[in-house]
Amino acid sequence: FSFFSAMENLVGLLRITVVRGVNLAKRDVSSSDPYVIVKMGKQKLKTRVVKKNINPEWNEELTLSISDPNVPIKLQVYDRDTFSLDDKMGDAEFDIRAYVEALKMHLQNIPSGTVITKVKPNRENCLAEESNIMWENGKVVQNLFLRLRNVECGEIELTLSWIDVPGSRGL
Repeated sequence: FSFFSAMENLVGLLRITVVRGVNLAKRDVSSSDPYVIVKMGKQKLKTRVVKKNINPEWNEELTLSISDPNVPIKLQVYDRDTFSLDDKMGDAEFDIRAYVEALKMHLQNIPSGTVITKVKPNRENCLAEESNIMWENGKVVQNLFLRLRNVECGEIELTLSWIDVPGSRGL
């Protein structure tokens, strides 16, 4: 494993802003202490824990190295417990294919706030509502509301943005 082969495989970095959770499940007596784990292949990233809040605001940026944009990104929500295993509070996954297609258009000079494409919720994805891929301040950004699976309730809001890496193979 060398740095150069890693760079050759890299297409870029995906910045995932874990914005907030909405109506998450209660796993403690009256609330939960939720945090989010984001996984893609062997990469695993984690947000901080928000204490006693089922509508947590994380606004935390996690960055994944993307070598294959076809691999789905998995997200798991847990309730932090001090004395026992952390309780699961649902999971979701999303793919970035539509987002990558929008990036490949290499758009320039269009008004900020322009919607490039929309991804509709369907049985194959975890979207709670239509997701807009937009041009914002010179960048392609995607906002997602994911409905958590394997749990009674809860949604997670994310924003995706892209970081080009000099020396990578790019998109």
